[in-house]
Amino acid sequence: MPFIQELYHSKGNADDFKEKTSDRLFATFEEVLNMPYSFDYAFDSLITNHPDIGILVSPDNKFRIIHWNISNSDGTFQYFGFIQSKHTDIKKTSAFHKTKTTTVQLYPLIDKSAEIKNPENAITDNKKWYGALYNKIIHTSTKNKDYYTLLGWDGNDKFSQKKIIEVLTFDNNGVPHFGADIFNFQKKYPKRIIFEYSATCNMSLKYSNQKDSIVFGHLAPIEPQLEGQYQYYCSDMSCDGFGFKKGKWNYGADVNAVNDKDEKDKIYHDPRRPIADNESNTIITRKKKKKKEK
Repeated sequence: MPFIQELYHSKGNADDFKEKTSDRLFATFEEVLNMPYSFDYAFDSLITNHPDIGILVSPDNKFRIIHWNISNSDGTFQYFGFIQSKHTDIKKTSAFHKTKTTTVQLYPLIDKSAEIKNPENAITDNKKWYGALYNKIIHTSTKNKDYYTLLGWDGNDKFSQKKIIEVLTFDNNGVPHFGADIFNFQKKYPKRIIFEYSATCNMSLKYSNQKDSIVFGHLAPIEPQLEGQYQYYCSDMSCDGFGFKKGKWNYGADVNAVNDKDEKDKIYHDPRRPIADNESNTIITRKKKKKKEK
């Protein structure tokens, strides 16, 4: 897919060009992912040459997410992708024989972030996706229900960015749904968690295998009078977290962060800061232009 280079290296005011190029990429993926046995194709060379495209496989190998983003000239982002899932049906044909049939289902992810009112409490499907780039899938289950918690990043705009804890489930027909009532967060019960903070700051959000918890940096305004203005929020170097118990992600303050040194827990690189020599990232999102340092 040589046109992917055009997507991230176009010059000038090229919003329309980027969108058309992304549409070509979308159509190509749609054609390929609808092919038989495509679920087992890893796209290794594509990911090696184009780390901007993220492919995450669920821990139980039942689905994967293929997604990417483009940056707009106004500092906002658009997100694109697919959920590709597989279903295996085993039927008993005789006393000693069984037949196994595997079918693949493809669901396009349509970013409608700007149209979702009160996103913390919205439950949507793939056609009304709160777009983000994900770097981790955590599989939990309760009462015969599977929950897939996604850790992600959203560039938002030139003033602030977001980290997101999303929940993905599938109904009886295999249709994906985003958002679920499994959070207990400071006596509130949102369907997803959204952290908004300054575009010039960094925030850690990752899964700790040692603690079996989601650990994240605690955000606070840089000055008390700026409370509620999230473009002025940064991490205060302390950490909070969520632990899964009794079917809920339960909030806990002042968690001692643990570095598991797990390659699978790498966090997406923030395109607003340069990559350090010792950093390695699953996906690098790129801005069209570097922002001038103040």
